[in-house]
Amino acid sequence: MKLTYVESVGIKKLEQYEKTVEFVDDDGVEDQVINVYPRVKYQSFEGFGGAITDAAGYVFQQLDPEQQERLLTMYFHPDHMNYRKVRIHMDSCDFSTHLYSAISDPQDQDLESFDFSDTEKYILPLLAAAQKMAQKPLKIMLSPWSPPEFMKTNDSRKNGGSLKKEYYPLWAKCICRYITEFEKRGYEVERISIQNEPKAVQLWDSCVYSAEQEKEFLTDHLYPVMKQAGLEHVEIFIWDHNKERVFERACDLIDATTDGMIAGTAFHWYSGDHFEALNLVRQQFPDKKLILSESCLEYCKFRSDDVTEFDSAAEAVNAGRLAHDMIGNLNHGLNAFYDWNILLNKEGGPNHVGNYCDAPFLFDEDRKELLQRMSADYYWHFAHFIQPGAVRLGFSRYTDEIDVTAWENPDGRIVLILLNRGDESIPAHIRISGKETEIVLSAHSIVSGVISGE
Repeated sequence: MKLTYVESVGIKKLEQYEKTVEFVDDDGVEDQVINVYPRVKYQSFEGFGGAITDAAGYVFQQLDPEQQERLLTMYFHPDHMNYRKVRIHMDSCDFSTHLYSAISDPQDQDLESFDFSDTEKYILPLLAAAQKMAQKPLKIMLSPWSPPEFMKTNDSRKNGGSLKKEYYPLWAKCICRYITEFEKRGYEVERISIQNEPKAVQLWDSCVYSAEQEKEFLTDHLYPVMKQAGLEHVEIFIWDHNKERVFERACDLIDATTDGMIAGTAFHWYSGDHFEALNLVRQQFPDKKLILSESCLEYCKFRSDDVTEFDSAAEAVNAGRLAHDMIGNLNHGLNAFYDWNILLNKEGGPNHVGNYCDAPFLFDEDRKELLQRMSADYYWHFAHFIQPGAVRLGFSRYTDEIDVTAWENPDGRIVLILLNRGDESIPAHIRISGKETEIVLSAHSIVSGVISGE
């Protein structure tokens, strides 16, 4: 039995090493041990993905063919990150070049004036190219940032406000129309969320739903309209906001009435770990899915000084933060993961309100250079190794200085991912099924390996 692993390490410059170590019979080692328990199994994992936004599509069209190929290969080719999922916004979001709604006529109850042209401009070309690289249909999650302004209590797509009750029926029909527009073009819409960040009053496209409002819209309007339209195959997710309130929202919305309507709960990473809250949701609602629908480094919180070179310590620290969150979510019930923008410009946009963020790939428009960020390398350690259909395994570790997650892929191979965010190297004896081997995790490193053989 052997462990073949890849280590990425570096605080100012990222370097990658591939190593293989052999297992030997366990001689009773007790110290510095990480145990893997193949017989202890938890949730299955659907796969990884990212968001195709207007901003990503806009920047993608500025890349030359070789750069486009490089980006698509990294994300969507089966031999690389193997992304199988994408999240797409309905109507505009902050990462759009401008505000827009597909419907603007309050009198158009039959949606005859529905305009899909903004989605067709930037999103669909990137989606088509990504699906071609993936060599199989990508599964789409659709999420609205705001209903059209005439449907809002504040008469604006921006700055919060709520959906007017008289427009609950029409907005439900609009959501269904979005689904069918993708489906009639041959794309697979796997799921939707009712509202992106329903608690947030943002400077950009946003809409507030209380738990009561979200439940009423779902039960009395959205679900019946979807059922009538033959869209029962599309999963519905609630919340789609930060983790600190995910348990309360799940408890408020999932009951005997809604159980058959709600596939699961979506959440974001922006308010901290709160892994215990995910555990509570998993324990209380074991048959519901948990998906991380949005994650990125906001420049207002996490900007590194130089985004053009791998020379910033902040970049390594930030990549470690994302990896720590990924491992924690995986270990507390996560079923699927969606990164935010898969591509942005060097500024972290375009964004119509200046809410700039980092992304795994940035394009320097002045130098015509595609920049692969350290976060892309860290995410590769998860998406390349953990395959769709993998099942999480039990483990124990001797120190919380090492983040650990363990999975069994559909082919029976065991994947082990280890993260050391500290300034010192850390040894670890890997024990599994009566065998053990020793590795050393370098400072500021992530290790992903495959255990194979008898």
